[in-house]
Amino acid sequence: MRFGKTLQDSIYGPWKSKYIDYSKLKHLLREDANANGRGSADSNEHDWTEQDEGAFVDELVNVQLEKVNAFHDETFKSLRDRTNVCETKVQDIAASEKNEGNDDHQPRAIADGDDGAQQTLPDLLEKLDNITKEMNELEKYSRINYTGFLKAAKKHDRRRGSQYRVRPLLQVRLAALPFNSEDYSPLLYQLSAMYSFVRQRMEGEQKRTAAEPESKDKENSYKSHKFWVHPENLLEVKTYILRHLPVLVYNPQTSKVVESGQQDPRITSLYFDNPNFSLYSAKLGKNTGASSLRLRWFGHLNDNPEIHIEKKTTEENGDSEEIRFPIKMKYIQEFISGEYKMEKALNKIQERQGAESDALVRLRSSVNDIQDFIKDNQLQPMLRANYTRTAFQIPGDNRVRISLDTDVAFLREDSLDQERPCRDPSDWHRIDIDDNEMDFPFSGIRRGEISRFPYALLEIKIRDGANKKTSEWVGDLMSSHLVKEAARFSKFVHGVAQLFEDHVNSFPFWLSDLETDIRRDPATAFQEEQDKKAKQAEEEQAVGSYMGTSASPGFTAAVGSPVAKYIDTKSTETPDLKDHQGMNDPDTAEDENQILDKSAWSSRGIPSFLPSFSGSKYGRSRQREATRLPAGVREPGRLIKDTGPVRVEPKVWLANQRTFIKWQHISVLLATLSLSLYNAAGENNSVARSLAIAYTLIAAVAGVRGPSQLDEGDSR
Repeated sequence: MRFGKTLQDSIYGPWKSKYIDYSKLKHLLREDANANGRGSADSNEHDWTEQDEGAFVDELVNVQLEKVNAFHDETFKSLRDRTNVCETKVQDIAASEKNEGNDDHQPRAIADGDDGAQQTLPDLLEKLDNITKEMNELEKYSRINYTGFLKAAKKHDRRRGSQYRVRPLLQVRLAALPFNSEDYSPLLYQLSAMYSFVRQRMEGEQKRTAAEPESKDKENSYKSHKFWVHPENLLEVKTYILRHLPVLVYNPQTSKVVESGQQDPRITSLYFDNPNFSLYSAKLGKNTGASSLRLRWFGHLNDNPEIHIEKKTTEENGDSEEIRFPIKMKYIQEFISGEYKMEKALNKIQERQGAESDALVRLRSSVNDIQDFIKDNQLQPMLRANYTRTAFQIPGDNRVRISLDTDVAFLREDSLDQERPCRDPSDWHRIDIDDNEMDFPFSGIRRGEISRFPYALLEIKIRDGANKKTSEWVGDLMSSHLVKEAARFSKFVHGVAQLFEDHVNSFPFWLSDLETDIRRDPATAFQEEQDKKAKQAEEEQAVGSYMGTSASPGFTAAVGSPVAKYIDTKSTETPDLKDHQGMNDPDTAEDENQILDKSAWSSRGIPSFLPSFSGSKYGRSRQREATRLPAGVREPGRLIKDTGPVRVEPKVWLANQRTFIKWQHISVLLATLSLSLYNAAGENNSVARSLAIAYTLIAAVAGVRGPSQLDEGDSR
């Protein structure tokens, strides 16, 4: 698709006049004249003057770029001011609660007689939704205009590059302007905190408590879902999630709503394996009892963070068991070699809780288990995964936990190459990275030692027994076009497969998806999800009939995409196409559902046969009721013959010619074979000569058959 068409499709209506005038730039560049065939790059090269160059550069840099940057700056300041106004209202509501005696800092539900709160909070929520929507549109506005400037400069340099080059000047100007590099995180954090405040006051603490009657056994039972997120959809995914869950400070010691000035933490995971990569092979092969071992910390090692050593084992039933305890950085190398067995930590627990305490027994067992695991498998640090994590969760409510990892990078941490080891074999980590406090994109790392993941990683953990309301909005996100499912994705497996491909013999299935564009059209994604649900319903119904059990209710297609709940989509379908599909018209869908509901009783008794003899509208509708379509199948709105002219691909149109060429190919091959066989056979080898003559006759028949087939095909 040409960029001009892409730009037109991406324009947000209220801001239509604020976008880059790409057609005007093409006109100044005389691109439109060449597109119409009135000139070429070579013929117009000598006609391009300094005045033309000056007019183009002035329009590109001084007019269009300044217009886009000024509008972006004005809109972003407006969003920030509106956010501050909302924050002031939130503070006023919190202050009024405190004055009324609610000093326990617990969320207070809206009382029936509290008319002021009943009016203020919904209005405040609507304003937050509007701010969030405009922030999404502003991010798209920045991205499409930035692309437009680069496209215009590329066209100019391709056509006029022999005399003038404008891209270096444009890149300097773009680097000086903030519209393409604005950080929306502080604004997101403010919105997240206010969403959390308003949601808790509107829902109330009693509703949340009543919605959590799960047993203690279910409390730690989660179902995990993993997805990839394209960078262009990243902000949209964040704003959709924070409407329901606040952003949290993600560290092992505290759990609270993040403040506006705080940055998401960088997390480093250091994975262990042996030179044979047996842990990788076991995890990729889904072997029972497959285990992984890693060191994990937040931030830079120079800040002396708390480091955890974690071992995770997958059981036969699919559940996982995790052993985890903190360890100081100075003891890690001795712990790996088996010289240090956490004696100091064990002594402290013994002094505080006694020699027979459960904590002491658990820690001693964990230490022995991990050290035996390292010794038996001859493990050593092999891979480093570094990423920025944004966590979403309501404090004190763990029904839904969401993590979003961005700027994901994998680095080699091995010492397999004795001549040029990535890591000093006598140390447990790479000093060149940690001492220099390298961060993403790790430009100082040699090529071949780093792999940057092109997408963000989204993981959604839903506790068993979560309420229906929670499942609905999470399900809408998981089935939307914003994410791509990656069910069994593993950072450890992916990093090894990318950086140690010469050392392993098997690779994960998702590697091929990295070469494709994971972005999807919203309507297409919704239709695929509906087809998937319809197929599942049909399979469940079939299995139920085989097993003799009652089948689940048939699948009813949803009206409209769930994406439309939080995205304003543009309808590009013609009226005929909508009538043909019948899925986007609420009246049509409702009529189809009524027909399916009536069919259960309309086929009983003699009256059900009478409408078949009637040509009236009522009779025709009753005739359609007699045939109940399978789940996921709907009656077409019009016939194929009425859809327009039939398009025939060239390979189908030239099928006869291809058949003729095949016959001639066979004829030439057989003739060559027979000639070679005849010449190679001696005078006394009558069998070989007979076969050569037979092959010659067959070749002649094939040569004659080809033209006859062509004539027969053309005559039909």
